[in-house]
Parts: sequence; structure tokens; C-alpha cells
Amino acid sequence: MAELKITLWNKVKNLHPLSRKFLIQWISLFCFCCLIIISCSPDKTRNISPSSYSNNGRITIGTTLKLRTLDPADAYELMSGNMLYNLGDRLYDYELGTNQLIPKLATALPTISPDGLTYTIPLREGVTFHDGTPFNAAAMEFSIQRFIQNAGSPSSLLADTVDTVQATGDYELTIKLKQPFSAFTSLLAFSGLAAVSPQFYEIGEGKFKPNEFVGTGPYKLQSLGIDVIRLDAFENYWGEKPANTGIDIQRFSSSSNLFNAFRSGAIDIAYLSLNPDQISNLKQGAEKGNWQLIAANGNTISYLMLNVKSEPLNQKEVRQAIAALINRSVINERVLQNQGENLYSLIPTTFSDYQPSFNVQYGDGNLEKAKQLLNQAGYTPENPATVEVWYASNSSNKGFLGLTLKALAERDLGGLLDLQLNSVESTTAFKYLEEGIYPTFVLDWYADFLDSDNYIQPFLECSKGSAETGCEKGSSQYQGSFYYSDRMNQLIAKERQEQNPQARKAIFEEIQKLLAEDVPYIPLWQDKTFVFAKNGIENIRLQLTQQIPFWTIKNSNS
Repeated sequence: MAELKITLWNKVKNLHPLSRKFLIQWISLFCFCCLIIISCSPDKTRNISPSSYSNNGRITIGTTLKLRTLDPADAYELMSGNMLYNLGDRLYDYELGTNQLIPKLATALPTISPDGLTYTIPLREGVTFHDGTPFNAAAMEFSIQRFIQNAGSPSSLLADTVDTVQATGDYELTIKLKQPFSAFTSLLAFSGLAAVSPQFYEIGEGKFKPNEFVGTGPYKLQSLGIDVIRLDAFENYWGEKPANTGIDIQRFSSSSNLFNAFRSGAIDIAYLSLNPDQISNLKQGAEKGNWQLIAANGNTISYLMLNVKSEPLNQKEVRQAIAALINRSVINERVLQNQGENLYSLIPTTFSDYQPSFNVQYGDGNLEKAKQLLNQAGYTPENPATVEVWYASNSSNKGFLGLTLKALAERDLGGLLDLQLNSVESTTAFKYLEEGIYPTFVLDWYADFLDSDNYIQPFLECSKGSAETGCEKGSSQYQGSFYYSDRMNQLIAKERQEQNPQARKAIFEEIQKLLAEDVPYIPLWQDKTFVFAKNGIENIRLQLTQQIPFWTIKNSNS
């Protein structure tokens, strides 16, 4: 019903005021009558014929995610990443459902010089941009230079790493790094590093085109509205042609509206973000065969940041005690309704480098160890350790998590730990994290690229500081933990230079052990991604990046 009102309003808002008045009255009466009919009728949504919603092979996807920009040089959000993933091509991509790199606009993995600084990449021929401009090495050089020089939100991903980019042949690109970085090929799969047309874009700080996109991908942008984005299949695409004629993305203002739209059959697919209750409801419907459920482990992690400079968290025993208190199974059941996966490292379980170091060190809900550590730190029921737990006010999950942790501490630790709950709007929190205002904060992390380094270096590296002062400048200061460790810095530098996968894996194992020992962060859970689709919508695939390749989806009801 909400979608019907929006569609009609968009058609009549430009009418003469008098005509509009009478038409609006008619629409209101019509919607009221529909509401009465729906309210008085049994729930028939599960018996809706999918074919009644076919739309000439197009697929309608519903989401609550907002789109800020389509400019790849300034795009740093999940929704932008999903759009650019389907509108553009990068040098490399991941094989569907894995973190295995495959060539895309490149024709092979790079040739890397012995010193790890020079990457030579052969490029695909016969590719054209949406505006007809031919793709070649000069166009790829332009795209990467623009990503760096336009100085958008994600520019530091390359600006801090790349020394030079040069077309060394018509279809050969050479990139030189400032220092060795073993995860660089994975970084080249970042959605914002899509090739863009040199005829349409320009290089210059702040020169962005947020509402347009001209790339080489399987879809081209047809229209960009406030609530609906339309993508059309690109007829001259060089690769696998889309199994549909286009995608319509409908944005809803709330998860309730998204939930109701899917149940009513107004959309083909519901994808991000539904709350746990809504997911549970739709899962039950899927079990009855009313629609489909597609689920996969994602790579978004949730964790508790601990400010090691804040009392009493400046005592390692207190941080370790909180780590021992955490009972992930209880959290998963009570907070997530069993829709997450227990996580015992900052590196997700989907990576071969993952080691459950926090489980080895503390177990789950190890109350005796928690009590012992708090007593060691000098705390008693008469003099408890008081710790503020902060979370984003707009996240019901984080609020429930805080209540659960507080209840566990009060019930099981005999008054040794007093957790005080506080919330703040998320944008305010991110603004002040690096200033050290928050002793703790419950946060999420969505990686830029699928490499273990992207779950370690952005959290634990510190370029300036000491064990006494904590981190004064660097990643851990930016994240709010202010963690400093010479040994950790050395290990991160070592893994970033190591090209041998097995040797690198051993370094990550040591990093995870040290993380569990020092506890500047406590990993909590790893998200599972849930997509719901009408029966007859086929071949929905989920990438570990939480991106959906639109081009595989087919509507067999069309």
C-alpha cells in the first residue's frame, strides 16, 4: 500500500492544484477501501502467484540502505559498493562465494617483482565503456589516478600505498608501491577501483559525479531517483550477459516497510536490512515453501573496543576479565536469535588465517577466570571495577547486547564488575572515537577487501606512541583503543611484506595470540547474510563481501 501511494503521488504532484486536490481525495478513499478489504480478508500473501508480478524479465530488489554516491572515487558505503560492483568492473574480482581472486579486466594475476614493489598487469582487449569509449591501459591508469587524486573518502587505500601508476603498453599496466604490501592484489578488487570512462570523468580534488556512472560493467545506470534506482543490462558487455533485462532497486524508509513489501509480493527480493524478529518470521515462511531463503556467512564482524588508556581498562587483567565474561552462545541466542556466528578473533571464520584465540585463552563465559582476574587487579564487591559500555543508540542489537552483558556481570560476578550502559548516535560516536572519550564501544567492521590484513592493520598498528603513553597516532588511535605494542607493529610489518602464504599464515597466528593476550578489542560475532526471494527467482548468489552479483539472477516467472 505504501508503494502504491508513492507511485501515484509521483504521477500527480505536477497536476493543477484543483485537479490534484480531487485526485488525492480519490486516492485516499481508494487506499482506505483497500485497507478495509485487506484487514477483513485472510492472509493470502503466501498464495500469491509469482507470475502476476513479472516485469519483462526485470528484478525488483528492496532494501533500507541509503545511497550517498555512485562516484567510485568517493564511495565508501555498503550500498555504493553493491551498486558499483554491478555497474563497473575492476582488475580483479572474487570467484562467486569465495575469497579466491580471479582476473576481471586483467587477464591474469600480476607479475610481482622480487622486491615486492612492482606489479605488472596484462589487460583485457575488446572492452568498451557504457558511453562507447574503448577500454585500455591508459583508461585504467586514469581511473586509478583519479581515485587517488580526487581525494575522496576511500582514497587513502591507494594514496598510502601506491607510488606510481603507468600504462606501459596499450594493454599493460604497471603499478609501483611505496613499500611491499602482500595484500595489494586483493585491494585491487575493491569496488571503488572500477574502471571509469576518461571521456566522462575528470581528475581533480573534489570533482565528483555522485548521481552518474559510466563504467564497463554488465549494467548501465538508467535512472537514479530518491526511492528507486533503475539499472538496464548493458547490451555491449564484454563478459557474461545478465540473465535478466534489468534491476529496479526500491529503497524503504524502515525495515518494517521492507518486510511488509516483501510479504505482500510488491518486491522480488528483500536484502538488507531486516531485524532479527523479521528474519525469524520470514525464515518460518521459507520453511513452509512460501518463498526462498538464501543465507551465507558474511565478513562483517561485531566487536567491543576497549580503550587501554581509560581506567580501569588500563589494567590488562580487567580487559581480560571482560573477555572471560563474554558468553557468545548466550549473546547469539538472546540478542541475535541464532542469526550470527560466534567469533573468537578479529579475522573472520571464512578466512584460512582464522584462529579462535579468544576461545583458547578464555573460553565462553569463564566466570571463575573473570573473578580471579578482577581479584588480581585489586577489585572486590565493595570496590568493583566500574566500566562504561557505549553503543550506537540506533542499533537495537547493540542495546540488547549491553543489557545482556550487564545482566551476566550482575548475576555471575558477585559484584566485582559494574557495567554502566550508555548510548549515543552513531555519527557522533565515530567523530569522537579517536579523541579517547569512550572507555568502550560496541562496533562493526565491514572490510574493504578480503584479506586478513584488513582485519588486523586498521585495528592494531600504531605509527607513533609507546607502551607508557599508548598510541598517539595510527590505526589503533583512530579506532579508539589507543593500543600500542612494538611486537604487534613488527608482526604487522612482517605479514605485509611476506609473499609466501604459509609463512604469512604463521605470522597471523602469532598476531591473534597477542591480540587475545593484550585485549584491546573483544570479538563478539560474525554476521550471517540473509536474502529472501519469491519462488521462481533463480540463481541468487552471495559474495563474502555481502555483495550480490545481479547478473546471475533470473526471473523464471517472466
